[in-house]
Formats: sequence, structure tokens, C-alpha cells
Amino acid sequence: MSQNDITPHVVSRFAPSPTGRLHVGHGWSALLAHDYARARGGRFLLRIEDTDSTRCRPEFTDDIYHDLAWLGISWDGLMIQSQRLGVYDAALERLKALGLAYPCFCSRADIAREVAASLSAPHGADGPLYPGTCRGLGHDERAARMARGAPHSWRLDMGAAMERTGPLTWHDETAGDVAVDPDALGDLILKGRDRPASYHLAVVVDDAAQGVTDAVRGRDVFASTHAHRVLQALLGLPVPSYHHHALVVDGDGKRLAKRSAGLSLAELREAGVDGATLAADLRAGRFPVGISLERA
Repeated sequence: MSQNDITPHVVSRFAPSPTGRLHVGHGWSALLAHDYARARGGRFLLRIEDTDSTRCRPEFTDDIYHDLAWLGISWDGLMIQSQRLGVYDAALERLKALGLAYPCFCSRADIAREVAASLSAPHGADGPLYPGTCRGLGHDERAARMARGAPHSWRLDMGAAMERTGPLTWHDETAGDVAVDPDALGDLILKGRDRPASYHLAVVVDDAAQGVTDAVRGRDVFASTHAHRVLQALLGLPVPSYHHHALVVDGDGKRLAKRSAGLSLAELREAGVDGATLAADLRAGRFPVGISLERA
């Protein structure tokens, strides 16, 4: 590589949630993000996305560190989301001040009943969208419920948000320039009843804080990028280039999960598999028996 090929400003990241043991697919994704930065003389960062206090466990965080080191992956910086809750609250307050966030008092059961009762429930990338039940509540009704301490989350009024931003696009390495589809996720949650910041809000705030220039991540969150682009525009945050890669699947074509028996990195490590050899195989497109990359 010549000196002219080196672009030190490139920053990529791997951002796992410690809700279970990482599997081979996570290792593949981490290697792609790591190698993307290293090949360009850039920086590779690690972020632990542990805002889901009901599911995240310290032992899974420790496993992440051990698994990455075992694969030969080093990182140049570490961020822990649970240490940044005030930053996410500040971002939410900015959206409230713009009149773009509203409290939602619906439970999951409430939403499911309303969607089931509707013959024309709108659908997004991940299924039926939130029907907007609480979006139309008046100020007095919202205030009264809040005063009573009614459990609630905070949602983004996507329609109002898009009116403010106008048409938006984002770029994916494979898909090219993509026009933002406001119906991809609808009025997404910004802060849950039992979660201090949603994945969507935290990821855009943290990518900006870490100076991420290139987000290398799985195709399963491709649709989420529509919402991320809207939040970036509203909060005045920089927009990374996106690289959504294929996912690792089992013999039945099902995506691997953290509960996939025998395929967690920790299990392989504990069984005596050599991490450097596995990393070399994954880089060469050779996967353990029974798993492969999903087809586009």
C-alpha cells in the first residue's frame, strides 16, 4: 500500500449488545469492520451497547473482550453506552424542544390489539407500524397522564420530522444512494418505558461522538438506517458511509442467534479452536460446517 492509499481519517466500529454470547456471525462482522479500517490506515473502535438493563449481563461483556482478542482483533477506543445516559437524554430534549417527540402511553399489548383490529394497518420493513394512537393526544391529556405517573415511552413524530428535514438520502456501498423512506419504521421509539435510550437514538449520537466515518454492519439493520438518517438531520450530526454486509445463516437458511448452540465464539474458544485460524478462515469466506452467508 502506497502512502497515497492511506486515509487515516477512516473510523469504523463494532457495536455488540451484551445480551448473550457472540456467535460466528458476530465474529465475521467484527472482522469486516476491523479490516476495513486497518486496510485504510484508520481506526477501529469498540462500543458496548448495554442500555437494555433487563437483558445485558457483565459476563457477556467480558466474553466480548475475550472473543475479539481471541480472533486477533484489537481496538483503538472503547465506549460503554450505560455510562452515557445523560447524553441521550440531552438529545431527546432537543427533539422535544423541536416539537418532534411525544409521549406514548401504549403498552405492547395495546398496540397489538389496535393493529389486529385495523383492516389497513400500515406496514414497514419489520411488520405493522405503530398506528399513532398517542400522536393525536391533546396537550392537556398528555399532561394529565404524565402528572398521574402513567408509564410511557417517547416516540418521534416521523411525519413532522420529515416536514422539517425535507427529502433525505444516505449511501450504502452496495445499494448506492438510498432515498429515506419515512414509512420504513414509522414513529420509532426514542426512549422506552424500561430502556433509557432506544437503539436508534443512541447509535446516531454515539457514531457522531466516536467520529465514525464508515458503519460496517449487518444487512438486518439496513431498514433502520432510514430512521438514523432522519435523526442525524434533526440533531445536526454527521452521516457515515454505510456498508451493510450479508448475514451468516445455518443449514436451514435461518440467521444465527445468540442462542445458536455450538456456534458461539466462546464455545469454540473453550473447545480449543484456534482463534487465528478461525479468523483466517472467515476472512477467506470459509465458515464452520453447517453455516454460510445468506444469499441476497
